[in-house]
Amino acid sequence: MKRMSVWVLCGVLMGLLATACRGDYPLIPADVIDVGDYPAGLKSVKGLYLLNEGNMGSNKCTLDFLDYTTGQYHRNIYPERNPHIVKELGDVGNDLQIYGSKLYAVINCSHYVEVMDVENAQHVGKVDVVNCRYIVFNKGKAYVSSYAGPVQLDPNARPGKVVEIDTVDLSIKREVVVGYQPEEMVIKGDRLYVANSGGYRFPNYDRTVSVIDLKTFKVINTIDVAINLHRMAMDRYGRIYVSSRGDYYGVHSDVFVLDSKTEQVTGRLGVGASEFCMSGDSLYMFGVEWSYVTSSNKITYAIYDTKKQQIVSHSFITDGTDKQIAIPYGLAVNPVTKEFFVADAKTYVNPGTLFCFSPDGRKRWSVRTGDIPAQFAFTDRTFK
Repeated sequence: MKRMSVWVLCGVLMGLLATACRGDYPLIPADVIDVGDYPAGLKSVKGLYLLNEGNMGSNKCTLDFLDYTTGQYHRNIYPERNPHIVKELGDVGNDLQIYGSKLYAVINCSHYVEVMDVENAQHVGKVDVVNCRYIVFNKGKAYVSSYAGPVQLDPNARPGKVVEIDTVDLSIKREVVVGYQPEEMVIKGDRLYVANSGGYRFPNYDRTVSVIDLKTFKVINTIDVAINLHRMAMDRYGRIYVSSRGDYYGVHSDVFVLDSKTEQVTGRLGVGASEFCMSGDSLYMFGVEWSYVTSSNKITYAIYDTKKQQIVSHSFITDGTDKQIAIPYGLAVNPVTKEFFVADAKTYVNPGTLFCFSPDGRKRWSVRTGDIPAQFAFTDRTFK
């Protein structure tokens, strides 16, 4: 299925020209793989970026791109588009988002946010943020959660912070201290909610959501939820969903529901979720819950209907392909076609696999990715 294109050949020539500035880090041209045809009328979604996390310490974070206009999957595009960048994207890609004309990749263990042109993945700039985790946007500003300290377990690890960045000049404007080891965030009106994990302070996890007033950039409330918080999403009814990873022993993973009006916990879903994705009134979730008691993972899939407020499916992959997925790690739903993607991290140290499914849960195609495929971003811009 793999075939060489003019784009790839140009990348090889660029790599040869860039050898002098790259030293011992040779350019690896992108692969181009045909995955199938897409409707010609699909106008509002032109492509999908996939950030491969790369195993910690391996410096193998990579960026892939699915071009909906051609039906081609481009694997490892960053070095080809940026031959002057030594060491490429760096160590551990933790988040990927699009805002305006820019693509933002949060590179956790390299301590910076890489900013690219969304139309060609070319480097625009970077923002240094220590142990950065996730990014959200509001009114021309980017907000990045940060562990604010070294990458290491430490029972005395300091509280984390949220950093405000101007998306025009990429300068840091404000910072605010939050809970321990903050993770994902959502914004409702002028308030930012951030889930605090306390993961570095095991077994003394944090269990709070910090509420930040974006006008004053101060913490105005702290909501007690559950230990070791991680993922966050918000539905159209103002409810916030936040996942707890539990303690990997007797306290199991779960998803808790917060009312953004009262800022109180109003319920729990009773299912584990290591990743979830909101699509309309459907919250797609899968859980990979590790237990030190059994030395094994428990893998689950579910869809929660946010309007009916109930679990409506425990098997959104309907053709048995879930049995081929070793470690589900990334999840995304196309907002137009409703096809969905599940990324398989496999062994965590070898290339993963991206599975594409039809809206009714049947496999359409799969393709090899980089190591630990994790974060997705759909774009309405034509890739050039």
